[in-house]
Amino acid sequence: MIRAAWFCVRSQPKHEHIAAAHLRQDADIDVFLPRIRFKRPTRRGQMTFTEALFPSYFFARFDFNLGLGKVHHAHGVRGLVHFGLQYPTIPDEVIADLRATLGDEEIHLVAQEYKPGDSVHIIGGPFHGLEAVVQQVMPGRQRVAVLMEFLGRQSTVVVERGQIVPDKGERKFVI
Repeated sequence: MIRAAWFCVRSQPKHEHIAAAHLRQDADIDVFLPRIRFKRPTRRGQMTFTEALFPSYFFARFDFNLGLGKVHHAHGVRGLVHFGLQYPTIPDEVIADLRATLGDEEIHLVAQEYKPGDSVHIIGGPFHGLEAVVQQVMPGRQRVAVLMEFLGRQSTVVVERGQIVPDKGERKFVI
């Protein structure tokens, strides 16, 4: 009887998706690589990034005796997580809970959530570079009403959610 179990696989940095794809396609191994997608401000404005939820790690389900060589020699894999000669397994329930929480797609969208009173910087549009305070969030339209000082007076302006970032570079994630 072959007993497959989940193991934690260590990959080369930023190569989790490559290593996972090689194990899926070449070795026919069940892989779970939870990733998050989020927006981050850059010099060119707000950009969308996708990163592994556990950087340099992902999960693979295989029979240890039959699949260890395939996993160790897969492109992008550094090895299995181990403690001395012990290779810990991850219970099926833990992987099932992660999948239930994050969804089957493996990529979970992490949205920045703003609330009235939050200080923000405007990074796009005609008010680029100005500071403002969130007054109202309009989630259906992906817009935010902000209060800002412009030309010596306070004005309320509606901007797209992607045109603002939290003050002081703070990122607020809600999963």
